[in-house]
Amino acid sequence: MAISDISLDSETPFLEDAVEGVVDYRGVPAKRSRSGGWRSASFIIGVELAERIAYYGISFNLISYLTGPLGQSMAVAAQNVNTFSGAGCLLPLLGAFVADSFLGRYRTIVIASFLYILGLGLLTLSAMLPSLIPSFCQNIDNPPQFQVVLFFFSLYLVTVGQSGHKPCTQAFGADQFDGQHPEECKAKSSFFNWWYFALCSGISVAFLILSYIQENLNWVLGFGIPCIVMVAALLLFLLGTKTYRYSINTNEENPFVRIGKVFVEATRNWRTMPSLKTAEEVARETLPHHGSHQFNCDRFLSKALLTLDCSKEDGKACSFSDVEEAKAVLKLFPIWITSLVFGILPAQLSTFFTKQGITMDRSTGLGFDIPAASLQSLNTTTIVIFIPIYDRILVPIARHLTRKPSGISMLQRIGTGMFLYIISMVIAALIEVKRLKKAEEQGLVDTPNVTIPMSVWWLVPQYVLSGVGDALTMVGFQEFFYDQAPNELRSVGIALYLSIFGLGSFLSSFLISAIDKVTGGDGHDSWFNDNLNKAHLDYFYWLLVGLGLLGLAGYVYFAKSYIYNKRGIA
Repeated sequence: MAISDISLDSETPFLEDAVEGVVDYRGVPAKRSRSGGWRSASFIIGVELAERIAYYGISFNLISYLTGPLGQSMAVAAQNVNTFSGAGCLLPLLGAFVADSFLGRYRTIVIASFLYILGLGLLTLSAMLPSLIPSFCQNIDNPPQFQVVLFFFSLYLVTVGQSGHKPCTQAFGADQFDGQHPEECKAKSSFFNWWYFALCSGISVAFLILSYIQENLNWVLGFGIPCIVMVAALLLFLLGTKTYRYSINTNEENPFVRIGKVFVEATRNWRTMPSLKTAEEVARETLPHHGSHQFNCDRFLSKALLTLDCSKEDGKACSFSDVEEAKAVLKLFPIWITSLVFGILPAQLSTFFTKQGITMDRSTGLGFDIPAASLQSLNTTTIVIFIPIYDRILVPIARHLTRKPSGISMLQRIGTGMFLYIISMVIAALIEVKRLKKAEEQGLVDTPNVTIPMSVWWLVPQYVLSGVGDALTMVGFQEFFYDQAPNELRSVGIALYLSIFGLGSFLSSFLISAIDKVTGGDGHDSWFNDNLNKAHLDYFYWLLVGLGLLGLAGYVYFAKSYIYNKRGIA
């Protein structure tokens, strides 16, 4: 009796310290006191900071490299930038699929990092080629074809590396917190804020330092430094290996197969009206429903629970948990679809906002001009300032008022950020009208290379407001798609959030291409004329405002009826 009591008492601390559903690096149940939490998350946040320096070190000033050394027109360069950005946000769906189905997040991050580093190394080599080719062999007007091919191959190899790195790193970081533990649940919500803080800090470093190196020193060094930084990111990630928590798959069947089976079985049974209902169906029908569209989806997928013609014996019947996972995935798509229009707006920061700045007075009075690309740091600097204020001041106040762990709901946060971003586009349109008027007053319409006597600081409001919108919307998207996706598909959840901006970039590229053809025909000046003083970016911005308002209206409609998967979150 005494021995059994001692044995039970000695095991109790271990059981209380164990974290359900995860193991440590040795494959044994992870202990809360020795793994995960902020200790592990700090490594991963540091990796994200370094990776963003590497990525934005090549992407934020890409339009300048394309229109400069590669000699492309502004419209073609803008399309290439949007295509690259779009691919970088869509391919993570593939990387997340590989991670969640086969490799796991840790292995995917390591393999993706090696591809990332290889791509950056080849990109640096492509920038070195002109210096390696004798001058008499070079065409002054056009770069060597091999350089162009190597450049774009390297660029998209970086995209492939990022496709595995981006969704898995963030999901792996959030995995370090136990959502069932009260304190760690709050810490997980805070993690997404500080993750984005690190992300934007890395972007700011890239804007301020690498933009200066690329525009004032050379592109070889400007591309080489990101490669070195990415090597450091991989080493830092490996350094934290022994502290991480690793999720274990309790179901041997592929999650995509399970969810796919639900849709197949629901389709087979969609006309079936059984007289007897299973206990699981009855239990499900007692849960609250809001919104007819969601009720119809739930009722349709619940058909997968039916077992007809001895299908249960054949192993074809779906379990209640499988159906709930399918419902969780399906519920995400109305929010995802109505957010696509919003994905177009951030694409303008690295293209037309930058080109606006190039035409304006960028002198500082200290003997040097502000690089146009570094203006984007105003956006990220705003985020870096706003996030600590939001996390440490606004969220605690909101928690006290609403009694919710995150202060306000994730969807409320996203909607507020969308609205602020639309306002920033209104301001951008008004500032562009003023810039065009100033160019006309000064007789500079036909002299695009002459600086317009209008300070670049006029662009500050649109960058700052878009920064606040980013801080609310991006973090909200990250937390929402991670938290509401099934446990085994959380990398895919992060990839879905990224795909909003991937498709947004492609939609932006499509709009630019279509508008350029329509408005530039019959000898008219295109909205995207290479001479920005003859262009009409203001018209384009007003178009984006209208599209943004339509998207926001659709988003609000579906967000109001959305039912969160986990109780206590609203």
